[in-house]
This record gives sequence, C-alpha cells and structure tokens, in this order.
Amino acid sequence: MTTRQHKVHTQLGRAAVRIFAANDHMNQILIEHLDPAAWRAKPPGKSKARTIAAIFTHMHNVRSKWVRLTAPHLKVPRQLNRAHCTPRQARAGLAESAARCAEMLAEALGGCEDEGRVKKFLRDGWAKPWPVGVEMLCYMLSHEAHHRGQVCMLAHQLGFPLPVEVGSGIWNWEKLWKACGSPGGPGYDS
Repeated sequence: MTTRQHKVHTQLGRAAVRIFAANDHMNQILIEHLDPAAWRAKPPGKSKARTIAAIFTHMHNVRSKWVRLTAPHLKVPRQLNRAHCTPRQARAGLAESAARCAEMLAEALGGCEDEGRVKKFLRDGWAKPWPVGVEMLCYMLSHEAHHRGQVCMLAHQLGFPLPVEVGSGIWNWEKLWKACGSPGGPGYDS
C-alpha cells in the first residue's frame, strides 16, 4: 500500500467510526423521545410484526452477531431479550454494541493501531464473507436506517408520532456529528 493509499484508508476508517457513532446517536434520540406506551404496543393488523422494543433489540443483537462473526477478538456485547428489554436497557445495549462496531470498523478500514486485523465482514452464518471495504459500512448503515424507518412509521401508526423536531433532528448531520465529538462537522478530519 502506498503512503497515499494508507492515508485514504486511515481517513476512511476514522470517518466510518464517526459515521457509525452518528448513526447510533439517531437511535438514541428516537428511543429518548419515544412515548413509553409505544415501546411494547402491538402493531396494527393481524401480522406478527415486531414491536418497537423488538426492533431495537434486533438491531442490537444483529450488531453483536456482526462483532462475534467478524471480530471475535473484541468483547461481544450480550444479547438483549426483546420480550423483557426496557428502553433504558436498549439504549445501554445499543451504545455498547455501537462502540464494538466502531472498533471493528476502525480495525477493518484503518484509523487505529490494530488496522488490518479485521479482513472479512461476516453478516451472518449463512452469508458469504465479504472483503472489508466501504460496502461493509454501507450494509451496516442500511440495516439500521431500514429499522429506524420502521420505528418512526410504527410509532405514527400506533398513535404516538415522534415530535417533528426529532424527525428532522436525525437528519441534522452537522449537529449529530458534533454531538459525537467532531466539532468540524462532516467532511472535516478533526
């Protein structure tokens, strides 16, 4: 790897860590502002759709699986039980699994002393491993964004819409970025 390639790789790794931190901050904001009555409310219809509690525990549990399969040398967060998990437990679990995912991303994409330790991304036991790269981060973010959308829609359908400032707040990347320790905002290496 040339010096320039290493620099780009390291910048990508540091940016990936910040991006995933901002991603988790969005989840934390949603749970913080969600009406407690919506947490275990049964979704409308006869379907076996997940409750909001089940969606957030699923997100955490999938992150834990990514760490267990991709970076087993890291401390794997314990699974959350969707039937008993409280919003407080979900927030703590998500914070822990986000921290482990950030470590995994730094090791995979550069930006830490253990750079290069993670060489393959394993999404699941049935899935073919991928070489590490930006696709890994995109997959992780897509999974989370999908479920955040479900939570926002389900809260609204259940009669507990999130405040407008929360919905627009999860799109304020400058504020999210700063809340995650990067005062320069997106695109600025700080």
